[in-house]
Parts: sequence; structure tokens; C-alpha cells
Amino acid sequence: METNKESSSKTHFGFEQVDTASKQERVAGVFHSVAKQYDVMNDLMSFGVHRLWKRFTIEVSALRPGQHTLDIAGGTGDLTALMADRVGPTGSVVISDINGSMLGVGRENLTDRGYVGNIEYVQANAESLPFPDNSFDCITIGFGLRNVTDKDKALRAMYRVLKPGGKLLVLEFSKPVVPGLSKIYDIYSFKLLPLMGKLVANDSNSYRYLAESIRMHPDQGTLKGMMEGAGFERCEYYNLTGGVVALHKGYKL
Repeated sequence: METNKESSSKTHFGFEQVDTASKQERVAGVFHSVAKQYDVMNDLMSFGVHRLWKRFTIEVSALRPGQHTLDIAGGTGDLTALMADRVGPTGSVVISDINGSMLGVGRENLTDRGYVGNIEYVQANAESLPFPDNSFDCITIGFGLRNVTDKDKALRAMYRVLKPGGKLLVLEFSKPVVPGLSKIYDIYSFKLLPLMGKLVANDSNSYRYLAESIRMHPDQGTLKGMMEGAGFERCEYYNLTGGVVALHKGYKL
């Protein structure tokens, strides 16, 4: 009995096993470190393709003017801006992030781009969202779920705050499905990515963690099953760039 209790108090931080209670703080340290260079590194890491992945996410969202949306782990605001354009002045977007540094950069970016009317900023943990039941027509979480300690709890929280008929979109790194791509991807992730982090952000360790966190994230089928377990229906996913990234979609019916 004691062994089970002890093992349940452990989780992964990249490839490292850590106490569950400490993971949130360690992840926060990573994103405090990279916040200022996050957008530059995203462009370098993905060769700019992350912008296409995010635009595809918004196309799949089929958002309409006047709808109310939530962008979890919204970071520097890329998805939030696209959502705000879709829902217009009669709609609203809440951008939330557990990390104050990332949320601050997001607020600065969005304000500089003229997004001041229909966006609200909330620092929040995805596992315990501070919103009433049935609040949002659509929820997105882009490249954030893999950093959440209790993913099942977070998915249940997202289900709770979605309106009936609402849609969840999870954009996240996943498992390559093209033959031979995994080997190339490993070389890129564990050799080139930390080097870029060191040269551009002066922080190789944080980018090594990001690469490791991608490998520890559930694959496409497993995440689909987790969404179904949280109550979502009509779940499906789209492999992007050979499965390096996948977009999962599910509904609260």
C-alpha cells in the first residue's frame, strides 16, 4: 500500500522522475526563462511552420462572430489573436496561462498589435480553471498540455467549462507517423534544439526539457482515449507535418 502511494506521488519532468508537487514549479522556471525569446525560438524551431499549424487549428474551430472562447496556456498570444479576429467585437477571448511571465509577454504582444477590446487575461492552472460551468463555445490549448502535471484532471476541467455543443482543440507535438522521420526528429530534438536554445536564448537546459517533454507526451491514439475518458465525444485527430504535431478535436454534447 505504501509503495503504491509513493509511486503515485511521482511524475516526469522531461525524462526525469520528480515529486508531483515539484513539477509545476520546475515547469514554471523553464517558461520564466524562455518567455522573452519564446516567439523567436518558435520560429526557429519550426522554421515558421507553427504559424500554419495554428491557422489550421482556427480553421477547424469554425468560430463565429459573437462566440466566447478560452485559450489555455495561451502564452504569447498567437492563437488568441486569431480567435479574436474570428469572434469579433461582439465575442470574447479569455487567454489563460499558469505562468505570469508568459502571460505578461502575451498581453504586451496583443496590446502592441491593437487587440484591446475583446480579450481578458487570467493567470490560471489548467487543472483547476476558475470559470463557471458551461462558459465557452470553444477551448484551445496549443503546445501546453504536455506541461500539465495531471492531464486527465485538466481535460475534465476543460469539459466542465465548455458549453454543451462546445468544442475542444488540443494542438500538441506528437509521434511521427512517416517512416524514417522519427530518427531525423530525434537528432533535431536532442542535438540541434538545445544548441539553438543556447545560442539564441542562452538556455540549453530549458530547450532540452522541452524536447524531452515532447517524447513523454501521450501519442495520438492515447490522447484521443484520454479525451473520451474525460467525457468528450466525436473525438478525432489530424496529423500535421507527418505526425510531428497533431490537432485533436472533441465535443461536449
